[in-house]
Amino acid sequence: MEVLERIREVIDTSVRPYLQGHGGDIQILDFTDGVLKFKLTGMCSNCPSSLFTTEDIVKKEVMEQVKEVKEVRLEAGVSDEMIDFAKSLLRH
Repeated sequence: MEVLERIREVIDTSVRPYLQGHGGDIQILDFTDGVLKFKLTGMCSNCPSSLFTTEDIVKKEVMEQVKEVKEVRLEAGVSDEMIDFAKSLLRH
């Protein structure tokens, strides 16, 4: 199995269910030279706990289960979902 496929499997089984339980999700952006880049989406996007989520959930699970991953990086920013949510609040 290809490394990226194994990463996706770990995320789908060990990470995504946790994030979805909090109204969020995860999107893989890139995997190059052992570095996994991702962003959190939905309610997890730009959440104050996103560093905790990255260190204690994403990094721990992926690096334990896929030895080729040497580093995990959260690409911070506001997701399209959060912008839409903010706009809907401002309209009311």
